[in-house]
Amino acid sequence: MSEIAISVEDVSKLYRLGIISSESLREDLGLLWARLNKKEDQYYVDGETSKKQLVWALKNISFEVKKGEVLGLIGKNGAGKSTMLKILSRVTEPTKGRIRIRGRIVSLLEVGTGFHPELTGRENVFLNGAILGMSKKEIRSKFEEIVEFSGVSKYIDTPVKRYSSGMYVRLAFAVAAHLEPEILIVDEVLAVGDAEFQAKCLGKIKDVSRAGRTVLFVSHSMAAVRSLCDSALLIDKGLLADKGDVRRIVDRYLGLNEVVTSSQVRFSGADRPGNSDFAICGIRLLNQWEDECNSFFVSADFKVEVEYEVLTDDTRVCLSLSVNNSQGEGVFASLNTTDATYEAGRKKGNYRSVVTVYGSLLNNGKFHITLNGYSAGWSNHFPVSNVLSFEMLDDALLKKDYKQNFGGFFRPRLNWETVKS
Repeated sequence: MSEIAISVEDVSKLYRLGIISSESLREDLGLLWARLNKKEDQYYVDGETSKKQLVWALKNISFEVKKGEVLGLIGKNGAGKSTMLKILSRVTEPTKGRIRIRGRIVSLLEVGTGFHPELTGRENVFLNGAILGMSKKEIRSKFEEIVEFSGVSKYIDTPVKRYSSGMYVRLAFAVAAHLEPEILIVDEVLAVGDAEFQAKCLGKIKDVSRAGRTVLFVSHSMAAVRSLCDSALLIDKGLLADKGDVRRIVDRYLGLNEVVTSSQVRFSGADRPGNSDFAICGIRLLNQWEDECNSFFVSADFKVEVEYEVLTDDTRVCLSLSVNNSQGEGVFASLNTTDATYEAGRKKGNYRSVVTVYGSLLNNGKFHITLNGYSAGWSNHFPVSNVLSFEMLDDALLKKDYKQNFGGFFRPRLNWETVKS
């Protein structure tokens, strides 16, 4: 039987919204006594109600990961994936349950974690390597390989505070990947890198797994999860919804997303996706007559409208719209850099941005929309993954008397000309 690298038994994580600690020393001591004596926390009720606005980020999660396995963790935003990884990485403790880990574990959870902004890239490689458990000799022996992999050799002696977020994540991942840990945990940070670097990272993760090491991988790219992982866990609202073969779990996840039949999604209060500079208030789909709709003819234009609130004056709002097919494969992406007002910093207030997807672009089928938000310089990234689904309907305008289905993602209207030779 294969050796178990990670064992998670009945793990739960409870958060008290808006409360840093209890209201009195007596309550704090009561909570500590309950935990030490494995008693029920007297300040929560097991169920949906609570007198202190309590939220279960995770509830009764159990699973095992074998040595050398690549396990994908998938689910919607707020499902509890990152909380699970933080518990495994010892960043936070579970409220209940037990975790057993066999082997050295390295986590890449956030861009540039452990980097000092005033130090150069070279100095941060040694600092970050030391934090992750590498000896100075080990770092020196792999330094050139790390720098070459990261692609920032030209700026290696520049303070990292001048790096873009993409340069940050490339260098951070390069250090973590070359540590050669028994267990590597990678969160959605790879979404910051460009396509070429993402391909390099996926290749490196495959090399790590082939060497018999264990990988836990979180991504909203179902194509990456399918190509990389052996099995997957589906987490939904803090609960383990399913686990098993990666293709079956991904299909179920995409099936969950297809139940989104609304043409709009609204966010309010603490549920609004965003960062310190701006927050998303709503996203909706509009047809060519400006009516809300989530099904469109192939030949017709449609629009995606994003409403957001700017929280900090002089914020340059950066938006990226990504469209995936029903299998989670990327079809196309668009940036708001073509907006005439893109370069202007926006004052505090509410705004609406609209992008038009032209007709005769997409083929018929079902698609999912992911919105990515960034502040100026493409930093402070946050995804709003698979937020809406829509369907392109075959109106046969371009097919004429052709009765078969078109293949591929696109159905562009291209000009054909014929002359007699």
